[in-house]
Amino acid sequence: MASTSSLFQSSDPQTWKQVSDMYWEVVAAKGTKQKQLLELDKWYQEELPALIATRPQKSITQEELVKLMEWKLMRGKFRPRLKQLAASNSASMVESTTKKAFQLLPSVSAAIDELCQLKGIGPATASAVLSAGAPELAAFMADEAVESVPGMSPIQYNLKHYLRFLEELQKKSKALTIASEEEWTPHRVELCLWTWKVGQKLCPQLLESIELDNERPVKKLKTRH
Repeated sequence: MASTSSLFQSSDPQTWKQVSDMYWEVVAAKGTKQKQLLELDKWYQEELPALIATRPQKSITQEELVKLMEWKLMRGKFRPRLKQLAASNSASMVESTTKKAFQLLPSVSAAIDELCQLKGIGPATASAVLSAGAPELAAFMADEAVESVPGMSPIQYNLKHYLRFLEELQKKSKALTIASEEEWTPHRVELCLWTWKVGQKLCPQLLESIELDNERPVKKLKTRH
């Protein structure tokens, strides 16, 4: 099995697309509450972006912020206090703060600083808000994705570390877009990295058919192992 950083080092868009196509299978294999996580993930990846896009000015509601936090905690490390803090923000505060944050784009740094004024919201959750409404500019700071980028471990949950991570994903998404006939966003790259790392742990058989371009010369020596 390839190392967790190997996918990031791959430059073959077809390989990345294969991993991208496995995303929902890997989500379904994660945790003991697969059905609830699948529903929340479908909401975050599909419904929420569509809702944000229909608004005259991009923003999210207080209810959506709480649900986004629930998704984040179920997908990663569970910290119930964060959901309580997110819920303590007023509806008007959430709407005005998130609206201003989206208006500050393409400055991701300024947008995250704005979002972090909300209770319970740090750079990681702020990145999830931005990824839902502007996937072409931002990516979610998922632990598994950050750890898959060489030089990014150990993770530091601050803006500086996130911006380093995002810069690497922006470079990768541009390279994949140029090398293929489809658009690659930082968020899509992040989802692939998450899929690869979680898939290796929970359902490695799904990834066995994927041959990473940066490992092909090594595979010739595998016959005597």
